[in-house]
Amino acid sequence: MERQTYLKRIADGLLQERLRSSGAVLVEGPKWCGKTATATRASNSQLFMQDPDKSASYLMAADTKPSLLLQGDTPRLLDEWQSAPVLWDAVRFMVDQRGGKPGQFILTGSAVPQDDAVQHTGTGRISRLMMRPMSLFESLESNGMVSLKSLFEGKTDPEGFSELSIESIASAIVRGGWPASIGDEESIALRHAVDYVEAVINADVSRVDGVEKNPARVRALMRSYARNIATMATIRTIRDDIA
Repeated sequence: MERQTYLKRIADGLLQERLRSSGAVLVEGPKWCGKTATATRASNSQLFMQDPDKSASYLMAADTKPSLLLQGDTPRLLDEWQSAPVLWDAVRFMVDQRGGKPGQFILTGSAVPQDDAVQHTGTGRISRLMMRPMSLFESLESNGMVSLKSLFEGKTDPEGFSELSIESIASAIVRGGWPASIGDEESIALRHAVDYVEAVINADVSRVDGVEKNPARVRALMRSYARNIATMATIRTIRDDIA
């Protein structure tokens, strides 16, 4: 499959729905799952807090007058907003100042600031949308003939035929639904997945609470989780497996 500029996401429609009902929308999810690309397409102006050429000046503005960073056509995207946690309260306040008008801001981020970094939960002003890696339907590898939504609605007699081979399904599972990997050669896509896991083990997991983690133990924990996926394994089972 050839790489495409943007593959439509189920989250596209969900984001538009929330923008029609809330003053701001927080798009959450793991790194590299497509939050920024989806949010950018839905926005009319953007602020990229991690732009190396501008991040220092953005942080200075956030410290002195955060409302400056909120100026722009709406919906305005604040990408990686947690770099300046004050933006959360600034967005909430601005939504109130504008009479609660919906569709003003989109916030994206893979991390969440500490509990004391923001003054208000955003309830009633900021809606939350969880994004995850792409499904096979979104990556155009499934024809969508069997719908999980329909199954949960009680339609238990689905019929469909997949053109994917067992080998293709196995490859897609190992590759994952990371948008940037869709369409890559299998070896390259799998390399992306390995690099992603290594980044989690060696850096990301320690950033969650600021406590340095032992990479060997983190790797053992992830391997145990992988072995016990789709089972009723308890915490004790995981612990004993790691040991």
